[in-house]
Amino acid sequence: MTPLDPPNPPLTRKDFTSDQEVRWCPGCGDYAILAAVQRMLPELGVRRENTVFISGIGCSSRFPYYMNTYGFHTIHGRAPAVATGLKLANPQLDVWLITGDGDGLSIGGNHLIHVLRRNLNLQIILFNNRIYGLTKGQYSPTSLLGKRSPSSPMGSVDNPIAPAAFALGCGARFVARGVDTDAKNLINTLKRAHEFQGTGFVEVFQNCPVFNDGAFDHFTAKDVAAQQQLHLEHGKPMRFGDGKGLRLRPGSLDIEVVTVGENEVTEADLLVHDETNRSQAFLLANLDPPTFPVAVGVLFCSDENLVPFEVGTHEQNKQARARGLGDLNALMRKGHTWKVDADHGDEAG
Repeated sequence: MTPLDPPNPPLTRKDFTSDQEVRWCPGCGDYAILAAVQRMLPELGVRRENTVFISGIGCSSRFPYYMNTYGFHTIHGRAPAVATGLKLANPQLDVWLITGDGDGLSIGGNHLIHVLRRNLNLQIILFNNRIYGLTKGQYSPTSLLGKRSPSSPMGSVDNPIAPAAFALGCGARFVARGVDTDAKNLINTLKRAHEFQGTGFVEVFQNCPVFNDGAFDHFTAKDVAAQQQLHLEHGKPMRFGDGKGLRLRPGSLDIEVVTVGENEVTEADLLVHDETNRSQAFLLANLDPPTFPVAVGVLFCSDENLVPFEVGTHEQNKQARARGLGDLNALMRKGHTWKVDADHGDEAG
């Protein structure tokens, strides 16, 4: 833009809303996540022509159709691979990867591992409803032990994956959680992911009213949310509910729930959230009611002096080009080679 060009007008939610009919089941949590993203993007000041949503297969993966940006609805589990190629081709694009617990952690698990460890500068939103919704209710990698479904009529015998713990184990440098119906905190969390220079992984607890209704009611329902959710803030004591908090059990590395003011417990005894502490983040990622609250917000955020994958790749290519053009013919014949002669067989070169 030159000094004579008019400034870009501010965008609104409507600008990011496509003309496509939104086709999710009534009451699906996907509607709330879509609304949160459409509200958030204008606040970020991003441009539609530089924004891309890439998805795999599943209910969540309809997402690109409903965004008035560029988008790509790819194949099952391969959205991370396509997003990697796009980000390498044009690092200036603002890329959002949309996936679900089935798409991202089952057939796409291998691809998700590598996009997380490589630390591309993009954002991943994983919709977790603990079920396969699009294919009519089969149990997914996050379904609880004993879950009855069309594919497990006697109850699943699979131990579920904790997506946040999975991401941490893959080497992700930004891991967070949100709840579909908590728009304010979800938007703030997504903003933090966008600010991060690397892969921002956000798991969103999302209700499927048809095939797994109420899967998260034990900590998201209005009458229990305050008592069963721990909203994390960097540098702040871990408090929740009516005076409750988390601390390390004396003489161990186990977390326990305590009540401030009881048994000589003070706020000074509580754990203080350090979002740069990966070990602490692992502990938080595995907390679950009824014994513990569910930790939401930013669990882990650390650049760890690692540049985004696409930046490192382009820098390496730049250094290679600076050496000058190579000779592929000479390279192919360098070292120990053989010449195949039809009359005399192989001859060492």
